[in-house]
Amino acid sequence: MSLHTFNTAITDPIEFGGDPAVATSRLTGPATVITADNARDIAGICETIDDAADRANHGRDWWPLSLSWSLQNQVPRIPGLVCKPRTTEEVSKLLAYCNTHGIAVTASGGRSGVCGAAIPLREGVALDMTNMQSVESVDEVSGIIEVLAGTFGPDMEDAARTHGLTVGHFPQSFALATVGGWVACRGAGQYSTRYGKIEDMVHALEAVLADGTIIRTGGAPAGAVGPDLSQLLLGSEGTLAVITRVWLRAHPLPEVERRGAYVFDTLTDGFEACRRIIRNGATPAVLRLYDGAESKRSHGGNGTNATLLVLDEGTEQLIDATMAIVHDVCMSMGATVGDVALVEAWTHHRNDTSGLQALTRKGYVVDTMEIAANWADLDNVVEAVETAMLAVPGARSSTCHLSHSYIEGACIYFTFAATPSAEEFESTYLALWDAGQRAALAAGANLSHHHGIGYSRSQYMEQALGTSMQVLRSVKNALDPKGILNPGKLGL
Repeated sequence: MSLHTFNTAITDPIEFGGDPAVATSRLTGPATVITADNARDIAGICETIDDAADRANHGRDWWPLSLSWSLQNQVPRIPGLVCKPRTTEEVSKLLAYCNTHGIAVTASGGRSGVCGAAIPLREGVALDMTNMQSVESVDEVSGIIEVLAGTFGPDMEDAARTHGLTVGHFPQSFALATVGGWVACRGAGQYSTRYGKIEDMVHALEAVLADGTIIRTGGAPAGAVGPDLSQLLLGSEGTLAVITRVWLRAHPLPEVERRGAYVFDTLTDGFEACRRIIRNGATPAVLRLYDGAESKRSHGGNGTNATLLVLDEGTEQLIDATMAIVHDVCMSMGATVGDVALVEAWTHHRNDTSGLQALTRKGYVVDTMEIAANWADLDNVVEAVETAMLAVPGARSSTCHLSHSYIEGACIYFTFAATPSAEEFESTYLALWDAGQRAALAAGANLSHHHGIGYSRSQYMEQALGTSMQVLRSVKNALDPKGILNPGKLGL
C-alpha cells in the first residue's frame, strides 16, 4: 500500500563545474556499448532516459574523490542509458535482456554511498531503482514491514510509525538513501547498538539474478535450512543480484528516551568503559566516544580528554537500567559527568555534511574511513592508522571516534584531512587512503564496517579476505557467469 507521496528527488552532493550535459568521464577501461537496437528494445521493457545531464548524474555518487572531479565537470564514468523500472517483473525482463546481450548493469538507489559502488565502471545500463517506492504491507502483530527497494528512509519510517512501529535504522544518509541501498551495502544506523545493523533487521528478501530469475530468501525468525541466502545477498553491492523487495523487522515505538555525557582522561579509558558497558549487557542506542581532537572540535573539550555521548530509547524500566549501568561503569573508570546538552547538539547536527562539501570546494582533502576491530586491538589500530596517515606528505590531521559497539569489539571512525596543491590533490587523497587502510588491516581491523567496498576499496579485498576471496569469486561466477552485474566492484 502506498501511504505517502514518496521522495523522488536525489540531492546531488556537489554541483558540476559546468553544464552536466557536456560532462566527461574521468575513468577509462572496458565498456559495454548500447546500440540503437539495444536502446529500442530496452525502452520496450521499462522507462528509459537518454538525457546527457541525467546520465552524467548517474555516473557518480558521494565518493569524495568524485566530488572534487565534479568541480572540473567530470564524473567517474557515464552510463550509456538510465533505466527506471517500476516492478520486479520489469527488473527481471531487463536483466534477462542485458544478460543475453552482455550489457553491464549497475544498480543504484539514492546514490549516497561514499565508496563508488554506484559508479557504472563498464558504462552500460544504470539501473535506477527509485521508481520502485512503496510500503506494501505492515504486519503489526509480527512487527514486519514489506517495502520496495527504491523507497527512501524517511518514507519507510513514517509509514512504520503510523502503525506504532520503528525499524530503528538511521544512517547519516537517512534522507538520501533507499532501503535497497542499505541492504546492498550492509549499512549501519546511528542507533545500531540498540537495534543492530541492517543485516540484523532483514526478515526476508526478494531479488533478481543476472539471468532474470526472481528469488526470495528468508521469511522466518530463524532457520537451519542450509546457509542463510539473505546474508549472501546482504552487502553484495549489486554484484550477485538486484534486490527488489525487503521485509524488515520492526520494534514498538519507544516509551522514553534517556541521555547522558561523560568525560574521560584518555581515549583508552573511554574504550574500556564502552567495553565494560557492553559486556555487562547494556546496549544503549547511541554510545559514541570521541578522541581529544574531535572532542575539542565538536564538543568543547580541552584537546586531551575523550567525550562519551549516550542516548537510549525504549521501555522505561529497561532504559533506566541500561543508563544506570552506563553511569556506574563510567564513574568506576574515573570519568566526570559531562554536559548532557552535547547530546542534543549532536542529534541536531548529526546528518550535516555541509562542512565536508565546503572544504572540498576549497581544495582540501577530507574524508572518513570506518573499520571494526576487537576490543583488545582498538588502541593498536588507532595508533597504527593515525601514524600511517600523518606520515603522508601534506597530511594535516587524523582523528577518530567510536560509533558502534558489539560484545567483542567496536567500529572506529577516522576523519582525515590534508592540504595538497591542486596538482597533488588526487595522489594525496589516494595515499592517505592507502596508508590508513593497509595499516588498519595489518593491525587486526577489518576492511569496512558499514560504508562497504564499492570501487575505492576494491584493491584491498585480497588482503582483507585472503584465500576466502576465491570463494567470493566462485559465488559470483555461479550467479553471474557473464559478469554483467556491477562489474569492477568488491574486487571482482
